[in-house]
Amino acid sequence: MRNLILCLVALFALAACGADSIWASDADVTRATYVHDGPSAITLFTVVKTLDGAGAHSGLMINGAQRIMFDPAGSWHHPGVPERNDVHFGISPKMVAFYTDYHARETYDVVEQTLIVSPEVAALVAQRAREYGAVPKAQCSNSISAILRGVPGFENLGSTWFPVKLMNSFAKLPGVTSRKITDTDADNNHGVLLVQAGDPRLL
Repeated sequence: MRNLILCLVALFALAACGADSIWASDADVTRATYVHDGPSAITLFTVVKTLDGAGAHSGLMINGAQRIMFDPAGSWHHPGVPERNDVHFGISPKMVAFYTDYHARETYDVVEQTLIVSPEVAALVAQRAREYGAVPKAQCSNSISAILRGVPGFENLGSTWFPVKLMNSFAKLPGVTSRKITDTDADNNHGVLLVQAGDPRLL
């Protein structure tokens, strides 16, 4: 048992070393700042396999003083959206559409769950996301549940490593609204939006 524990600790240490640290300049972050006119809100995105309902990824959008996306260990990016350790700035409606279209395709759906919160709660979650640091692979849901743990209104969310479990727990929070985003794009079209300069969602 002791050897097993030591092996697990070693694996987690190696995973932590593999986290990619990206740090956009102050000028780029300031330039990209987007303030949404909607209410303060926390939105959980869950990427779910259409074949068996298994979870593939979790992302967290925070609408407060500005709207940002915490996409832990994610592969999504856009040249107009600066990033600091998995926190993306400048999340306009076009960028939200880009984010969901990037993940949704014939083999994956995206479930979007939103909870309206106070400005103070949104500010606290945004601060925790910015301070969390770069997230190693396979720890997206664990990092999000850690950020939300103990935040007013999220006390019952619990901790998990699994996107669908986090999604189901989030769904039980009072006041959550939800929608499913589907797309019939083929898997080999995944990421095509990255190079389609004519697509208005990229502007």
